[in-house]
Amino acid sequence: MRPETANILALIDTYTLPSADDTSMKMAEDFRNRRIEKGITREEIAKMAGIATSNVARFEQKGLISLKNLIGLASALGYLGELKNLFAEAKFSTMEELLTIRKNQGKKRACSATNKPKTHHND
Repeated sequence: MRPETANILALIDTYTLPSADDTSMKMAEDFRNRRIEKGITREEIAKMAGIATSNVARFEQKGLISLKNLIGLASALGYLGELKNLFAEAKFSTMEELLTIRKNQGKKRACSATNKPKTHHND
């Protein structure tokens, strides 16, 4: 497959997974495929990740997992770097969004115009 085709398919994939449920099931399916490709049982991956086997089964069957357990599974299969960097880069879809991102870089919290911190005055 040509790189351009792979990039287009990846872009299309983001639009074909509209819901959180669909996304979690796709992640679970991909996890299961990677686990099986490596010849690792649910029991073995659970032990490697330091979690209960029932949590692995629930993730693979229903797409449900805690963030802590997902981190354990990602680490066990060698995907910790990808997960750790999930929000590492700013994403934007409009020029206005990009300008807002640049303006707010380095801030520690967001504050809306209607929710500005109140100042206290001693009268």
